[in-house]
Parts: sequence; structure tokens; C-alpha cells
Amino acid sequence: MFQDLENAQPSKSSIRDQWNIVLKKLNSEYGNEIFNSWIKNISIKNLDNDIIYFTVPTRFIRDWITSHYLDKIIYFLNQENPDIKRVKISIDNALTSNMLNLNKDISSENNQIKASFNSNSSDDWPLDERFTFDKFITGPTNELAFASAKRLCSDDTYEFNPLYVYGGVGLGKTHLLHAIAWQISEEKVNSKVLYLSAERFMFQFIKSLRQKDTMTFKQKFRSADVLIIDDIQFMIGKNSTQEEFFHTFNSLLDLNKRVIISADRSPSELSSFDDRMKSRLSGGLVVDIMPTTYELRYSIIKNKYSELREKNKNSIFELDENILEFLAKTITSNIRELEGALNKVFTFSNILGKKIDIELTKSVLKDLLKSSNRRITIDEIQNKVASYFNIKIDDLISSRRIRTFARPRQVAMYLTKKLTTRSLPEIGRKFGGRDHTTVIHAVKKIEELKQNNPKFDEDINLITQMITSV
Repeated sequence: MFQDLENAQPSKSSIRDQWNIVLKKLNSEYGNEIFNSWIKNISIKNLDNDIIYFTVPTRFIRDWITSHYLDKIIYFLNQENPDIKRVKISIDNALTSNMLNLNKDISSENNQIKASFNSNSSDDWPLDERFTFDKFITGPTNELAFASAKRLCSDDTYEFNPLYVYGGVGLGKTHLLHAIAWQISEEKVNSKVLYLSAERFMFQFIKSLRQKDTMTFKQKFRSADVLIIDDIQFMIGKNSTQEEFFHTFNSLLDLNKRVIISADRSPSELSSFDDRMKSRLSGGLVVDIMPTTYELRYSIIKNKYSELREKNKNSIFELDENILEFLAKTITSNIRELEGALNKVFTFSNILGKKIDIELTKSVLKDLLKSSNRRITIDEIQNKVASYFNIKIDDLISSRRIRTFARPRQVAMYLTKKLTTRSLPEIGRKFGGRDHTTVIHAVKKIEELKQNNPKFDEDINLITQMITSV
């Protein structure tokens, strides 16, 4: 039954309430800056059976939300209302005026954080006060990256520029970049330090194009003494943004200004990046942060536990050594999940007033532990699918559209969406730099074939078993 939310009816308030809950979750998931810049532009319109309709001010915002945040929006909506299966976003020109104030509506929390900075430092993105050098735990897998970051801050005649740090999710790249910004801002108070994500750089560049004010944008970034860009891989496929960043990058290097960049892959693996850009990124010092060892994870979890105990001296929360060892041995994917596990156990203990033993720890963290035991990768899926259809990996991810390769490619995309937590843009990039809409089409096509062709459905189930039973 169609529900028009423009006219008040008793059942509609619950839908708005559900959306408000989802908004809070999205704010918590992505942070105030992204929330206010993008997600806050979404207006709920109506609900029609299992489809919820939203409007946004511009096509650009719609496309950006679709490619970066739609998966999480659907996930949170489904938590609040299992009947909602799909989301459709349209353009409402009446909302366009809201775009002009996109950057002005920043939360008081971020304003308070920024107010504590030196007026010339980090004026573009709030730094996290927890992410300093003295709180970074080092080990064999990250000590070179740590030492390089420290050296860059203390050496006025630094011999490498740029510093390029890469590694997997949750291994400490962002921590190091924040630490660099903090230390340079404190020791060289007259330096102009700009720290921001590649996503934010892209947003500001597009905004300057819309407002026909690219000169202000260029002046801002090319006058920096230190430019720190996090997650540069998000510029993949954004040619105009890459071009502008390339010129900004060259300008700063020519002036002997410092540039620090992080990514989830090495410069040579930045698919669709111009070869000139890859060469310049590789021209300084490239260091990787490798997956953590048990000893490093144990040191980190023990340090975080001590911090929690110090901040909550009146809490009954207390963990035996064997629980800390268990967490360090079991949660191996990344530091972020390890800290999240500790926080979850701490919250459980405080709210329910229970002391924690090893069995209760396993019970509280059962979902996290289950996912940690078996984490399927895109490479595994591609290998299994290519093997099943007797084709090469290169053909699977190539641009060739003949059915011999196109159908297995769609199958691999479909299984990646179903068996991993990777986003649509990430999946597209792993399949030859394709757009997220190609992934959406592939998923829909395979679901349609499964429903209408029992033999094809059996094939998909067999491949799934081959992947998950490893």
C-alpha cells in the first residue's frame, strides 16, 4: 500500500522515526563531516510497498550517495524495517538551495575540536586527539612507517618527499597521518598544515567548479606548507580530480613543501591513475604497514585495556590475562576490530554489571569471532569462478564483453557482493575499474537468472560451496 509522507497519518510517523534512527546510525558510522556534507541532504518522500523513496538537491549528490553510502543506508533501514528492500533517490530542484550551505552546517563537536588547533593548522578536517605518536604502538610490521613519519616531522632537510604510506584497513595509516599533523602543528606553529581525506579533496574541488571559484581552491591547497591526503585510492576513476591533484602535488614539491599520502595499495596498483602521477608518488619514500603480528596485537590490546581501566577507575570491568591473549590471537584482521571487541566487552560489563570471563567473552563477541574465523577475499572468489568456467583471471577482469567472459564476470561480482562486506565501488575497482552501476546490473542479472534457470541456480550454489568450504 502506498504511503504518502507529505500528508500526516498515524502510520507515517513511525517511518519518519525509523529514518531518524537510521540517520543517527549513519552519523555515528561516517562521522559529522561526511554526514553534514552528504547524508544530511537526503529527504524522505514516501514508502511504496518495499521501496522507500528519497530526494536530494542534485544529480551529483545522488550519484555520490549511491556509490559511497547506499549499501549502509539499506542495511540500517532493513534493521529498523525488514519490509524495506529497496531505495530510490530522485532529484528535487526545490532543495538545491540547501547545497549552498553544505559546508556551513558543521556540528558543535567539530567546531570545539577545531577551536583547539593553532589557527594555521589542520583547518580543513578535525584531527583526533587520540592519534598521536606517543599512542602509536610499534612492532616489526609498522616500525619503518612509524620511524619515517617521525623523521619527516623532526628533520627540516627531509630527504624524501612525498611520504607514501600504504596498507590494509585498520592497520594505523590514519593514526600516523594525524600524528604527523599534530606534531608539525605544535612544533612549527607558523606552518600551514592541511589534513583531509581524498574524498573531501574531491568534494571541495567539485564545489569550486560549481561555484566557478577554482582560483580560491588552488590558492588554498598550493599555499600549504604540509599537505596530508588520506585514502588517495578514492580518486580512482575521478580523472578531473586526479588532474587537479597532480598539479597541486607538483606545485608543492617544486616549492619543497611536504606531502604525505596514504592508500590501501602501492602507487603501482592505483589502477586508472595517470602514469605520471604513479611515478611522482613513487619518487619519494614508499612504506607499507603490514598485517599485525600476535605480539603487536597483544601490546595494543593491553595498552587499550590499561587506558580503559584508567578512565573508568570505579568500574567493575576487569579482564584476566588469558582474555587479552585470546583477543589478540583470535581477532587478526585489523586493529580497529580488535579495539572494537574490547570496547564491546567493556560496555557489556558496565551495563549489566557482570564480571567477564573467557566464556562470557566468547558469547558477547560470537558474531565478530565468527566473521574473523573466515574472511573471504575478492581474489579467492575470482580464482574459483575463473577455474569453474575454465577461463583466465585476466579475461575475467578484462573489458572484453563476449558472453564467455561477461557471464562469469557477473557471477564473480554477484558472489563478491553476497560473500564479502566490500562496497559497490570497491568491487567495481577490483573488476577492471568498473563503475558501481555495472556491479548493480550484474547482481540483478544473476538473481534473475537464478530465479528462472534451475540449472544456473545449481551452478551458483556449487561455486558458493567451493568458496565457503575452503
